[in-house]
Amino acid sequence: MIRIGLRDARSHFGRFIMSIVAIALGVSFVVGSFCFREMLDNQVSQMMSTNADHDVYVRGSQEKKNSSAMSMGSTKSYNTIDTDLADDIAKIDGVSSAHVMYGLSGVVLLDKHGDAVTTVGSPTLAMGMGKSEPWRSAKFTAGTWPKNGDEIALHSFAAEQSKLKVGDKTKIVYPDGARDVTVSGIFTTDASQAGAIIIAIDPATAKEETNQQSDDPDKASLISVYGNNTTPLTAEQQQQLADRINRKLPKSAKAHAITGDAYRDESTKSTQDALGFVQPLILIFAVIALFVGSFIIANTFSMIVRESMRGYALLRSIGASPLQVFTTVIVQAVLLGLVGSAAGIALGWSMVKLIASGLSNMGMPLTGATDPTVSDMMVGLMVGIVVTMIGAALPARNAALAPPIQAMNETVNPEKPVHMRGIIGTTMVALGFLSWAFTYVLASADGNGPTPWKMINDIAVGWPLGIGAALAVIGVIVAGPAYVSTAGTILGWLPSKIFTVTGRLAQRNISRSKRRTSNTAAALFVGVAIVSCLGVVATSAKASVNSLIDTGLKADFAISSASGGRIPDQAIKDIENVDGVKHVVSNRVVLGVKYDGKSVSGFTFATQPELFTKIFAAETTEGDAVSALKDGKLLVGKTIADDRGWHVGQKVKVTAENTVVDEQATAKAQADYQAKVKAHAQELQTQAQQMAASGDMTGAQAKAKEIEQYTDKAKNVDPKTLVKTKKVNTKKTLTIGAIVSNSVYRDFAIINDDLAEQIGNKQTMFVMQAYVTDRRGSDTTQVKKAIKKAVKKYYTISVFDRDEYKSTMSSMINQMLMVLYALLALSIIIAIFGIVNTLALSVSERTKEIGLLRAIGTSRGQVRGMLGIEAAIISVFGTVMGLVVGVSAGVVIRAVYAAKGLETLAIPWQQLLVFLLLSIVVGLVSSISPASRALKQPVLDAVASE
Repeated sequence: MIRIGLRDARSHFGRFIMSIVAIALGVSFVVGSFCFREMLDNQVSQMMSTNADHDVYVRGSQEKKNSSAMSMGSTKSYNTIDTDLADDIAKIDGVSSAHVMYGLSGVVLLDKHGDAVTTVGSPTLAMGMGKSEPWRSAKFTAGTWPKNGDEIALHSFAAEQSKLKVGDKTKIVYPDGARDVTVSGIFTTDASQAGAIIIAIDPATAKEETNQQSDDPDKASLISVYGNNTTPLTAEQQQQLADRINRKLPKSAKAHAITGDAYRDESTKSTQDALGFVQPLILIFAVIALFVGSFIIANTFSMIVRESMRGYALLRSIGASPLQVFTTVIVQAVLLGLVGSAAGIALGWSMVKLIASGLSNMGMPLTGATDPTVSDMMVGLMVGIVVTMIGAALPARNAALAPPIQAMNETVNPEKPVHMRGIIGTTMVALGFLSWAFTYVLASADGNGPTPWKMINDIAVGWPLGIGAALAVIGVIVAGPAYVSTAGTILGWLPSKIFTVTGRLAQRNISRSKRRTSNTAAALFVGVAIVSCLGVVATSAKASVNSLIDTGLKADFAISSASGGRIPDQAIKDIENVDGVKHVVSNRVVLGVKYDGKSVSGFTFATQPELFTKIFAAETTEGDAVSALKDGKLLVGKTIADDRGWHVGQKVKVTAENTVVDEQATAKAQADYQAKVKAHAQELQTQAQQMAASGDMTGAQAKAKEIEQYTDKAKNVDPKTLVKTKKVNTKKTLTIGAIVSNSVYRDFAIINDDLAEQIGNKQTMFVMQAYVTDRRGSDTTQVKKAIKKAVKKYYTISVFDRDEYKSTMSSMINQMLMVLYALLALSIIIAIFGIVNTLALSVSERTKEIGLLRAIGTSRGQVRGMLGIEAAIISVFGTVMGLVVGVSAGVVIRAVYAAKGLETLAIPWQQLLVFLLLSIVVGLVSSISPASRALKQPVLDAVASE
C-alpha cells in the first residue's frame, strides 16, 4: 500500500504545488523564528564574552526587588557598593587591576564633516578606558589609549561610520556640552557591537561626567577585576580569585565577589530573555500560514480522494482493509509534508540571512550564527508533517470508510447539517462581544466600577479583553458554515442583479459546501481581524497625538535633545535670548524623590506655572493647577493619586537623599594623599642613597628617575579623584494642591522650580523637554531659524515646529503600520492559495455541470464570471467577518488605553474600504487559474465525465 501511495503522490504532484507552498511558508516562519532568536542569542553571548571580559566582578551582596515597570527580562539588582573598595581590592594578592567601569550613554560623536554619527536603534556609548584601566578584549590596529580628556579612541565600526582616523580632530558631545578631542587610537573586538558606536574616553573624564548624572557618586553597582591584564583566567582560577577577594571583603561593605563566567551567564540570560518577544511576533505569521495551510491541504486531498475513489473502491473490493486505504492517503501526506518542510527550512534560513544582510546594510552588523541547528530543522520538519497529516486525515478517513459500491459509483453523501454549529458559534461570539462590552465599561469607569461588587470592579481589564477575543475568533470560525448561505444571499445580491445568470449561479454554488467555503474564508478572516484591530489602535494613537497638539499644545516650538534627553541649562538661556521668543518653559527631572517614604509609580519633574497657562492647560479632578504651582504646593497625576489614595489638601512628607561635597573628608583625603606621596618618595630616596653608598650608581640613577616619574604623576593627579561626598537628607511637608487628569500629566508628580532647588539634587536635575512661544506678530519661520542657530553649538538639540513635532510623535506609529501591512500581505497571499484550491475542488466536482452549461450556450466569459463572483463572495465574506471582529476589538483596546494617551477614537474608514476592495481583487485573481482549468476540458469530455 505504501508503494501505491507513492505512485499516487507522483501522479498528483501538480495538485500538491499550492499545498507545498502553504506548508513551506508556515515552516519557513517557524524555522526563521528559531534561527533569528538563536542569531540574537548568539550575538548577545558573543558581545557579553567580549564586553564583560573581567575575571571577577564585585557587586552588592543583597538582592533588591526590582519594582520598575520598565524592567525587562530576568534582570536582578543588588545594593550599590562604595567605589573606594576598588583601591582595597587592587591590593589583594592575584589582582592585576580593579576599578569601576564608568560608562555614558546619550553622548554624540561628530564625524569628519562635523555631523552627528547616527545608528539604527543602537546606542552611542563612551566608556572610561586607558592604559591604567584597560579593556582586555580591545586590540589596537592604530594608535593607543586616550591619555586625558582631550583624547578619545574609537572602535573600528565607530571609526568607519565617522570616517575618522588617528590624529583627526573632532568633537564629542556630552550631556553638559561639546568638547574638542583628538583621536588617539582605533581598536577592534572579536564580536560585532551590533551597530553601537563605542568610544573610549579617559577614565577620569568618564568618572567626572558620570558623577554629574549620579545621585550618589561614591556608589557603584560593580567593580571589575582583572587577574591578568592580558590573559583571561581559567574558570578554576576565577573561582580562586573570587574566593580570595570574598575573604578580604569586610562584612560592612555589603559586597560579594563572583566569577566573570557567572556574571556573563547571568547577563547573557537576562538580555536574551528581554529579546524573547521577537520570536512570538514571527510565530504569529507561522500560525496564520499553517492554519490556512491545513485547509488548503484538506481541500487538496479531498480532490485527490474524489478523483481516486474508484481506485480505492477497487482496492476494497479485492480485500484491502480500510486501514490500508487510509495508509495510501497518509503516505502521500507524509511525502507532501517532507517536501514542503524541506522547502520551508531552506526558505526560513534564507529569510534570516536576508534580514541579517539588511541589518548590516542599515548599519547594524551582526556576527551571530544564522544557520539553523539540527533541532530547528527537526521542529520545522515535524510541524510540516503533522499539519499535513491533520489536513489529510479527514479525506483519508472518508476514502477508507466509504462503502465500495458507493465509492465505485462516486456517489457523494450530502453535507451534514450546520445548524448546531451556528447556534454554538453564535453563542460564543455573543459571549465574546458581551465580554468586550464589560471591558469597555470597566475601562471607562475610571476607578468607580460599573457594578455594585468590588471584586468584579477590581478585575484586571486584560482578562475580559483576552477572553472576549478568544470567544469571538473561535466562535466565528465555528459558526462560519452556518453564515455561508446568508452571506451568499447578501453579498451575491448585487452581482445577481448586474450579471443575472452568472450571479445567480454563483450565489447558489457558494452554499453547496458550506464548511469548505467557511474554512477558506477563515484565512482572510484571521489576517484581516488582526490587521484591522491594530489599524484602529494605530490610527487612534495618531489621532490622539494630533488632537493633543492641535487642541492642547499652545507652544510654537518644542525643544528636545538626542543626548540622553538632556538639554543643557545654558541652551535654555540661549533660547530665551533669541529675538522673537516670548516664553521658554522647561521641564526638569528631579531624581530620588520619595513621598511618605515611597517612590511614586512615575517620576517627579519641576516646571513653571506658565506650563499650564502658556503651553498646555491642565485638567484637574480636584484643585487648581496654576494656583497650586504658584503657591508651592504639590501637583499629582490622577494615576498616582488613585494608587496612593491621595486627595487635595492632604499633607505629604517629601524626602530626597542628596549627595554633597564633604569638605572635611575631602581635606583629609588630600592631606592623606600628600602624606602618602611624601612617604613613598622618601622611601625611594632612601633606597637610592643606599644604592649609591654601595657603589651601584646605575641602580641609584634608575631609582632617581623612578622618583622623578612618581612625583610628576602625583602632581598631575586629577583633584576631582580626591573629592569626598556625603549624604544629606532633605525633608519637606507639602500639601497636595491639585490632582491632574490629562493623559500628559497623570503619571507625574509636579513641583515648581523653587521647591525643586530645596528638595532635589542640583547635580542630577536636568531639563528633559522645553517649549517655546514666540511674540505676537513675529515671523515663526525666522524665529525657528534663529533658535536653531542659537543651539547649533550644542549639536544634539532639535527644534520642532508644531507640524514637525506632530510628525515626530507619529513616526513610531507609522513603523508599526508597516508591520501590519506585511501581515496583511501574508494573509492575502495565503488566502489566494486557499481560494484557488477551493475553486479547483469545486470545479473538479462540477465538471459535468460546467460541461452542460457550456453545451447549452453558456459562454467562456460567463463561466469565468461565475467562478470569479464565487471567489469574490468567499473573499469578501472572510474580509467582512475580519473587519467586524477586528474593529470591535480595536475600539475596546482603545478604551482600555484611553488613560495612557489613546483619548481619541479614530476608525480608519478609508483603510477598511481599501481592505474590502482589495478582497474583491483577491477573489477575482484567485479565480483565474480554476476558470482556465475548467475551460480547458472539451465540452463533450466534460459532459461525459462521471
